Amino acid sequence: MKTLCITLGDPCGLGPELAVRHFTAAPAADERILLIGPKAALMRELDRMGEQPFFQVLDSPADVADKGAGVYLHEPERLKGLEYPAGQPSPVGGLAAGASLDAAVEMLKAGVAHGLATCPLNKAMLQEAGFDFPGHTEFLAEKLGVGRENVCMHLCGHDPADDSPKLRVSLVTTHPPLSAVPGLVTGERILHCLRLTAGFLETLGLAGPVGVCGLNPHAGESGKIGREEIDVIIPALERARAEGLDVAGPVPADTIFHFAAQGAYPAVLAMYHDQGLAPLKLMHFSRAVNVTLGLPYPRTSPDHGTGYDLVGTGRASVHSFEAALDLLRRLVARKG
Repeated sequence: MKTLCITLGDPCGLGPELAVRHFTAAPAADERILLIGPKAALMRELDRMGEQPFFQVLDSPADVADKGAGVYLHEPERLKGLEYPAGQPSPVGGLAAGASLDAAVEMLKAGVAHGLATCPLNKAMLQEAGFDFPGHTEFLAEKLGVGRENVCMHLCGHDPADDSPKLRVSLVTTHPPLSAVPGLVTGERILHCLRLTAGFLETLGLAGPVGVCGLNPHAGESGKIGREEIDVIIPALERARAEGLDVAGPVPADTIFHFAAQGAYPAVLAMYHDQGLAPLKLMHFSRAVNVTLGLPYPRTSPDHGTGYDLVGTGRASVHSFEAALDLLRRLVARKG
């Protein structure tokens, strides 16, 4: 039996609530789940909802390998006895998120866990707690020995009950200022992201070309509105085709997502963050999943933040959490 690991992220945010709402409604009857994070935050949400604990506490997370189906919890030692203010950003929340990720990485590297879903964290609080990473993606890339430059951020609409076409978007650049984007859009980076995206589609059993956005309006209009398409993007696509990758473009960003949503492209490679994620979130705001391509293990995450203002209100949607867990389940099963 494979073990799916879930870190609770920042326990002052929505992570514990989402886990409690999901697993009290849908107990893990035929799979093994390892939660990592502070028990106190889970108990806070259980008490608020009038629910009973659904997990068994493990002193050593490695013990999960000898367990049957069910939900298990490991609380890193340094998190015990701390208080986690619900709905408030705090360095203690960053400490919990970072320590939980460290423990999860060790479980993956030891072969105890086979995939990871991460609940949201607060990047500023993570750094205040002493973890010098911009977020999950960079943390996992470095800790798992891949390197930040070798992963690709991918987001996709995913509904476990609906197999109709969804937007799936990989990003050449992630979170730099917009003024820095043109210099970061390089042929090597485009080619690397295309390779990873094509591999992800193959894992999902999806066929068809990866549609590639132009950087400029109208994809540069033959160089009249910028030359990045001519000088950088088109040569990268030619190299990709020479490697046997199925790619199309560059296509103007104001039209490509219309056709992708109809199934013409199983995935789109966007040049920068808002170019790709604005249309994706328009279509799949409550069921989008963040996937890190290029890691040695499947990793997914709900596509939303800590949601401090929603903690305890009951208004937060659990759909993205459920979609992230379902996609992780499928990726682990296909990885074998």
